[in-house]
Amino acid sequence: MKVLAWGLFAVAVTEAITGVAAAIAAGMTFEAATESFIVTNSAIGLSLSCAGVLLAWQRPRNPIGWLLLAGAVAQAGTAAGVGLLMIGEIHGWPAVALRTLATYAAYSWPWSIALCLPLVLLLFPDGRPPGLRWTWLVPVTVVTAPLFVLEMGAAPTGLSPGSDVVGYLTIPFHDDLAALWTGTEVRGAALVVAALAGLGLRYRRGGERERRQLLWLLLAVLLLAAVMVVWGVFQTGPVLMLLAIPLVPIAITVAILRHGLLDIRLIISRTVLYTLLTSGVIAVYALLVAVLDRAGPGDSVLATVLIAVGFNPVRVRLQRIVDRLLYGDRDDPARALSRIGRRLADPAPGLAGVVAAVCTVLRLPFAALRSADVGDIGGAVVERTSYGTAPERLHTVPLVYGGDRVGELIIGLRPGEKAISVADARVLELLAVPLAVAVHATGLSEELQRIREHIVVAREDERRRLRRDLHDGLGPTLTGVVYQADAAGNVLADDPARAKELLLRLRAEVTSAIEDIRRLVYGLRPPALDDLGLVGALRRQAERLSLDVSIRASRDMAALPAAVEVAAYRIVTEALNNVARHARATTARVDFTLGDRLRVEVSDDGAGGGVWRPGVGLRSMRERAEELGGTCQAGPRDGGGRVVALLPLAQVVAS
Repeated sequence: MKVLAWGLFAVAVTEAITGVAAAIAAGMTFEAATESFIVTNSAIGLSLSCAGVLLAWQRPRNPIGWLLLAGAVAQAGTAAGVGLLMIGEIHGWPAVALRTLATYAAYSWPWSIALCLPLVLLLFPDGRPPGLRWTWLVPVTVVTAPLFVLEMGAAPTGLSPGSDVVGYLTIPFHDDLAALWTGTEVRGAALVVAALAGLGLRYRRGGERERRQLLWLLLAVLLLAAVMVVWGVFQTGPVLMLLAIPLVPIAITVAILRHGLLDIRLIISRTVLYTLLTSGVIAVYALLVAVLDRAGPGDSVLATVLIAVGFNPVRVRLQRIVDRLLYGDRDDPARALSRIGRRLADPAPGLAGVVAAVCTVLRLPFAALRSADVGDIGGAVVERTSYGTAPERLHTVPLVYGGDRVGELIIGLRPGEKAISVADARVLELLAVPLAVAVHATGLSEELQRIREHIVVAREDERRRLRRDLHDGLGPTLTGVVYQADAAGNVLADDPARAKELLLRLRAEVTSAIEDIRRLVYGLRPPALDDLGLVGALRRQAERLSLDVSIRASRDMAALPAAVEVAAYRIVTEALNNVARHARATTARVDFTLGDRLRVEVSDDGAGGGVWRPGVGLRSMRERAEELGGTCQAGPRDGGGRVVALLPLAQVVAS
């Protein structure tokens, strides 16, 4: 395929060089060569060939490169044919040769206009139509292209000024087919309009990469349209204005191979703005002069003054409209926040919808949201959601809530931008506040869901434990009691001694069953809490330890919520047991401070040692505190060890 690409490139370049060389050899002036379209066709052919060979070489499966090469051969072929025809006429070449050259030149260039151009616009940039419904335009373009070629090539007239040679394949009654040729012109215009509509559809549906590619082509089309309106519609200006046509293949090549080379949005913005302004100034000036009904010096000055006064307001308004199309709402932070806020208010898409809205509203190629788990401030940050494809240059916007960094918004800079613009930074700074709240709220929601799942699992585990204890422990014991009672009743009359022995055994079984029941009840909630309260229950528990334990409470602890009371009891008993077993302490102290939350502190005078490694006991205390939304920290201190737990209150505690 590469050999074929370079072969077509060589043919087109050879044709262009041949056309220019033949014009020079024929003694044609530059003006004559220009009027014969040798200069413009050669330039267009060279530009198409260079663009086509690059695309066919780098993207051989994309038909656009091959279409550009075919157009190059066609355009340059006309230049070569006309140049050789000029030489042939001067040197008296045979009529067959001259007519063959005229036929080749006349039938060559129309193929690039009738076939290659519409297909390139239709298939740009990926080599496929915009959708399945657009596929039929490809065969229609191919089948109807010969009509335009026939219209241009079959005219029984000379090919260039000063040449009377008429080629073969002409139609004598060519002028009588004016209706057909009008239909052909309409066909060409309709295909170009359809292709441009397809490009608009691609821009609307496409991502950042495809939009940037389309903007390159749009820039070239805008410049070319401005030239063609002057040259083709008003029929003013030199033929050399056609040299604007090479801008299209150049733009296509850059768009496909190096679309991120420059900030095309900025270029498009300025081009569209000043094109509209220039057109508007000309139109308004002409209108004012027409209204004043004469073009005298005074009226011209008045029209100029009116235009000068209105120029800047119109420029500012047009700039806003164009920038909104290309950069979104970055120059209108209130509008941007309003649009993104509507996504925040919609719970269905969640944070993914917000990130997508950021890219849409600001026309960014990429955005991602990263955050840590709630309660893990400063921990590992993971990506929650993203939208688009990350470019090389990224910008990070920190998300801060309550003084803590809860996450970060990562946005990709537009290709061609080296740093974030002031306008973008201003919008993102405003957006960071509600987004940080949303990230924090989402984290709380996820944490709540995890807590609910943990509660459900713990409840089911507790039910499973109770069922196992009742089924495997208390159930067989009570069954044995029934059997022993029956046995004692059966031998009571005949063997009282045996009956007494069975009754004594029965009493022991019942006592064991009672202990099992007490153990089950204690596992649910220590009975001492109901009998003695939190402080009294802990004092009784401390009496069993080889420690001098003092317990102090700042307020009455009787009104504590049940869950907080049990958690405090379990944490303190576990901490005191750890002191008795591992700390080699003689005294321990328990302090309760009651406010909007319960602060529990257990300290001792033992050997605190180095860093405490979390074991089963420390993990158990931490888990009990976290179940209530609190915290528990344990470690050495000067002169011993200390455990501090903070337990939120589930209800307001009365004074």
